[in-house]
Amino acid sequence: MIPYGKQSISKADIDYVVKVLKSDFLTQGPMVPKFEQKLTNSTKAPYAVAINSATSGLHIACLALGVSPGDYVWTSPISFVASSNCALYCGANIDFVDIDPNTFNMSPALLEEKLLKAKKNGTLPKVVIPVHLTGQSCQMDKIYKLGQEYGFSIIEDASHCIGARYNGKPVGSCEFSDITVFSFHPVKIITTAEGGACLTKSSELASKMDLLRSHGITRSQDLMNEKSHGGWYYQQIELGFNYRMTELQAALGISQMDRLDSFITRRHQLASRYNMLLKDLPLGLPYQHPDSDSSWHLYVIQPDFDKIKKSHKQIFSDLRRSGLGVNLHYIPIHMQPYYKNLGFNKGDFPKAEEYYSKSISIPLFHSMKNNQQDEVAMILRNILQ
Repeated sequence: MIPYGKQSISKADIDYVVKVLKSDFLTQGPMVPKFEQKLTNSTKAPYAVAINSATSGLHIACLALGVSPGDYVWTSPISFVASSNCALYCGANIDFVDIDPNTFNMSPALLEEKLLKAKKNGTLPKVVIPVHLTGQSCQMDKIYKLGQEYGFSIIEDASHCIGARYNGKPVGSCEFSDITVFSFHPVKIITTAEGGACLTKSSELASKMDLLRSHGITRSQDLMNEKSHGGWYYQQIELGFNYRMTELQAALGISQMDRLDSFITRRHQLASRYNMLLKDLPLGLPYQHPDSDSSWHLYVIQPDFDKIKKSHKQIFSDLRRSGLGVNLHYIPIHMQPYYKNLGFNKGDFPKAEEYYSKSISIPLFHSMKNNQQDEVAMILRNILQ
């Protein structure tokens, strides 16, 4: 089976993690700050807060921006459920903005249209969470401009996107957002086994997220409401969580970051090669916006069903039976039973539903060999023709 994605673990990665295993610290040691520094060096954002998952990162990012019951948060319906669940964790109302059928990302035009209606209804969002699907950035300059006009904050869900660039700058720089959240799950660009990070330009937001990831506890005298009782003393000043990253995860991340550029270069090579291998097949191939330089986390194809006498399900099943670990990213969130119980219905976001009806993620990962890619193309050719 050729998987759609997989981690790449080197001897250097293993050696670095083993070194930490033999050290005095398995948690709350020097590795997490070192990993955070790697992230700030790469993205040019001044602050990074490493956490145990991107889901945790989205949660504390919402909390740091003051999301609370009665607020509205908007995101894309084509994402993993964490992109919207984070708002519900805060007791907020969730809604979605339909996608651009070319980029598969949140449509700025449809966002503006929805904002005009929300302003009249008094339901403007406090936070908008654009999702950089497949590794391609949303049109963040347009979304940022709307944020300035309508007064919402922005969290970039860049779970697919470390190593990507937008308008020539690294995704994660937060040029057009308040906070950017990365994921380091094993199928992502780099991995810490599980893990994530929040990047920001704001020292205030960074301090708030740092507090929230560790039970809301501080040892800083400046934040306490009375003089310290001694060297052992701490105070809980917020209702926080145990969202900390371990030293082992951070060590793996530090080592992986040393290969980030090579990972991105290879993914670009594979994507370009797919474009060449598949160009004459009855498929829609990924569109790349000229302002975006994707990290190519995923390569999504869309069969042309006017030319193929097979259904979406048949093609997917045939690919799986042929040894390809294809997948579909994602089922529209609003079509999940939990969200239907919140009042969403099929037909609410037609462009997202159309995307779902015909998309398939085919194998793409850093260690993929050319002969594996040739096999993917051959299998696709046999099934489609």
